[in-house]
Amino acid sequence: MYDPKSLKAEEFIDHQEVLDSLAWADAHKDDKETIQAVLDKARLHKGLSHREASLLLACDDPDVNEQIYKLAKEIKQAYYGNRIVLFAPLYLSNYCVNGCVYCPYHYKNKHIPRIKLTQEQIAKEVTALQDMGHKRLAIETGEDPVNNPIEYILDSIKTIYSVKHKNGAIRRVNVNIAATTVENYRKLKEAGIGTYILFQETYHKESYEQLHPTGPKHNYAYHTEAMDRAMEGGIDDVGLGVLFGLELYRYEFAALLMHAEHLEAVHGVGPHTISFPRIKHADDIDPNAFDNSISDEIFLKIIACARVAVPYTGMIISTREGADVRAKALELGISQISGASRTSVGGYCEPERDDSSAQFDVSDKRTLDEVICWLMKLGFVPSFCTACYREGRTGDRFMSLCKSNQILNCCHPNALMTLKEFLEDYASPVTKLIGNELIKREIPTIPNEKIRAFVEKNLAKIEQGERDFRI
Repeated sequence: MYDPKSLKAEEFIDHQEVLDSLAWADAHKDDKETIQAVLDKARLHKGLSHREASLLLACDDPDVNEQIYKLAKEIKQAYYGNRIVLFAPLYLSNYCVNGCVYCPYHYKNKHIPRIKLTQEQIAKEVTALQDMGHKRLAIETGEDPVNNPIEYILDSIKTIYSVKHKNGAIRRVNVNIAATTVENYRKLKEAGIGTYILFQETYHKESYEQLHPTGPKHNYAYHTEAMDRAMEGGIDDVGLGVLFGLELYRYEFAALLMHAEHLEAVHGVGPHTISFPRIKHADDIDPNAFDNSISDEIFLKIIACARVAVPYTGMIISTREGADVRAKALELGISQISGASRTSVGGYCEPERDDSSAQFDVSDKRTLDEVICWLMKLGFVPSFCTACYREGRTGDRFMSLCKSNQILNCCHPNALMTLKEFLEDYASPVTKLIGNELIKREIPTIPNEKIRAFVEKNLAKIEQGERDFRI
């Protein structure tokens, strides 16, 4: 029985409700009156239900699709402006006890080199990331209670925050680790993490259990209910995601939005982020073995419909995708991307690329400087801002500011100041030239005179060597 306020996975992600929603969408996908009513509601910028968004995704009318894409761009601009937040994943260990059939870390894979970084090696990885210009990391590990216990994660977070190299500093550590206990989530909160991220992989319970045949991850309910435990443990920023290609995309899309609705109904705050990965080739994993792969066109429509459905949520795309797809996705709703990512353990310190311990193949292999320059040429403002997290604007406090469009008063000025830091400390001459011109054009767009003066004063201070200004 579907109940978004239930704490039981099979009730807030009710299989029959998903099927009924898809059937309703199919029945009405050519009903112009119903579709128009949904589009009119979406234009209020307050979001859509999983059924309404599923209808838009099901509709294949070119005129409707054009309206969806236009609306997605408008909503993205209204909530996030032209800012794009940058981050990098940091893989600490690929030891894993699970048997996930789509991941090369599965325990039966005996030829992948198993690596676990020491704290000294982690510090070197962080130094290498700081030398690129990164300020925000997402740490990743396989699930292994012996090799990757919570104590190892906590020690690693402490190490990451402690490394200060030249003008570099990691100011926000997001954590993507396996579902765990309320007590462990409380420890992560106390360690000062940013967002807790956990991909569902698939919300289809039968498929989920087949794809995770062995190991603790086999427990569908424990995994799906992880965000509730995280929030009970005090983590108020959580990130959702599915691995598109494992199950039928329309099922995943509806269930993903149901999960967002559940968090809003129970905790008063939806997901801080939603990620959009597609299954890719990796070591002994062939994506062609999964028969639910999706085209670029469908992938981009999913992103556009998600942006219309959850206007307030940050949306992430990784270097799994190439530059062309990422450029289109940025227009339609993506607000965060990774840059210069290495998905192998210890990958940032390797003098040459060795992906033998990688979780998946990277499609966008450009340097961070190249990605920053590319973003600016597209008209975006690259941002390394972590101010909201450090100023306590998290959870419902962030969402209330975001839903009222007030967060732009902080984010845009902070983005310009953190971009200026990157330009001064890490950028190539061409990128620095393009970036300074961009900042010059963006300053007059800050509507508040006092904030504009604050930014101009601190941009001058950054040129003189001072760092870390924020609103």
